[in-house]
Amino acid sequence: MKNRILYCLAAASLALSFFFEKAPVTAAGAPVVAEASLFPEFLVANDGEAANDRASYRDSVLYQHYSSALGVKLAYTEDKDLLRTVADWMGTPYRFGSNTKRGTDCSGFVTRVFKEVYGVTLQRSSRSMFQNVKRVDKDEMQTGDLVFFRRGPGQPIYHVGIYLKDGKFAHSATNGGVMVSSLNQAYYHRNFYAAGRVAQN
Repeated sequence: MKNRILYCLAAASLALSFFFEKAPVTAAGAPVVAEASLFPEFLVANDGEAANDRASYRDSVLYQHYSSALGVKLAYTEDKDLLRTVADWMGTPYRFGSNTKRGTDCSGFVTRVFKEVYGVTLQRSSRSMFQNVKRVDKDEMQTGDLVFFRRGPGQPIYHVGIYLKDGKFAHSATNGGVMVSSLNQAYYHRNFYAAGRVAQN
C-alpha cells in the first residue's frame, strides 16, 4: 500500500515537471516564480501583445455592461468614464434642488456628471447651462452633448439631459429619477428645443 502511494506521488511529481519550468534563481539567490509552461508560446510569446489583448477584452466587457445598463447600442469608442458615471447614477430618485445619490433634479445630475467626468463646473440651472454651450444641430449630436427642453415657443427651458447615442439621453425625470429616455418618445420629441456642446478644458 505504501509503495502504491509512493508510486502515485512520483508519477504526479513527474507529470507536474512537464507543466512547470524550474524556477530560476536571481543573483541574490532568491527564487523567481516560474510560470506554467504547458503552452508557453501562448503565455510568453509577446507580453505587450497579450497585455493589449487583455485590455481590449476588459474594454469590450465594460462596453457590453454599459450598453446593457443604459439600453444603448455602443460602437466601443464612446467615453467609458462618461458611460460608467451615468450608469452609476441610474435609479437615483428625483429630488428638486438636490444633486446627490440620495436624490437629484435634472440640472443637479448634469452638473455632477460633468464635474466627475470632465472636471467642468456647469451653471446650476438648465437655462444658465444653455447660455454657455455651443449649439449643435440635432443630427450632429455626439455622446456627452446636452439636450434642452421647453414647453412650446417662447417658453423657458425647463429640462436638461445628457445625450448618449441613437436618440437616447440620460436625465433625472420627476416621474422616475435618473433614467435613459428616447428623444423619439412623444413627450420629449414634442418638447425638445436644442442641443449644445460644453467646452472642455
